[in-house]
Amino acid sequence: MPDVTIAEELPRQPEILRLLEMSDAYAASLYPAESNHLVDVSTLEQPGVSFFVARFDGAAAGCCALVEAGDGTAEIKRMFVDPEARGLKVGKRLLQTIEGHGESLGLDVIRLETGIHQPEAIGLYRAAGYVERPPFGCYQPDPLSLFMEKALRAPADLNR
Repeated sequence: MPDVTIAEELPRQPEILRLLEMSDAYAASLYPAESNHLVDVSTLEQPGVSFFVARFDGAAAGCCALVEAGDGTAEIKRMFVDPEARGLKVGKRLLQTIEGHGESLGLDVIRLETGIHQPEAIGLYRAAGYVERPPFGCYQPDPLSLFMEKALRAPADLNR
């Protein structure tokens, strides 16, 4: 396996800001502004947010955040892998790290919103056991969005 490490880090670092800018540009190329549900770096620095960085030979290769909702659930936000690091299973490793962290926090469910024009992301989530669900939290129905969740512990009240 390639030398990929994943650790919780602060998001306000030049390398990470570059990844977030790349993520913003990618999302903007696929969806109109009203269908982009990105959070800014100040949100990623808030209590209840765990931010993880994947590094390949020391360089930032991907990132993601787990945002706790305070009700036993959390949402994955800002999952992004640098295109130059694709093929190294960085997304899969980040997802496994987020899920393990969610379990250590005692969460019942992890949820996410992703766009319908991202088949690689959708495939990753489905392969990891995420299933489609209706919009949650502050989300409204959007034909360009796909809402998914995965129970970490059973039985879980998935209708929260």
